[in-house]
Amino acid sequence: MAETKYGKYIVSKPKIEHPESDTGKAVIDVDGEVIENAFYLNCALIWAANDKGAPPIRHAHDDYDEYICFMGTNPEDPHDLCGEVEIWLDDEQHMITKSSAVWIPKGLMHCPVYFRRVDRPIVYFSTAPSTTYSKDLPEE
Repeated sequence: MAETKYGKYIVSKPKIEHPESDTGKAVIDVDGEVIENAFYLNCALIWAANDKGAPPIRHAHDDYDEYICFMGTNPEDPHDLCGEVEIWLDDEQHMITKSSAVWIPKGLMHCPVYFRRVDRPIVYFSTAPSTTYSKDLPEE
């Protein structure tokens, strides 16, 4: 893309080229290193189930709230997640089968996230009003 005044605000690739797996791929990462003062945003496309967890580590963010979102890709029914996602909020297991946004208040232990069934690709993204992504791990 030609250099323009605002072209720097268009991000079309991940910050770090993540290796493609047999289940999905990071598509876009943005944070304050990519665009000065930008909130972190992480986007991936998941096309197959796995049991590894994404992210696999139970954690919290003591300095910011976060959204974790899952969107199905069925144009006939955009609310259909096209699969089943398991997410943990503290000690509660939640099974998601509809396109959803999960609000994570700061300090709430959450994750892992498991893509238990994927019938069609699922768009998976997270964002927070923080220029960097950081985890506070529990003392377990």
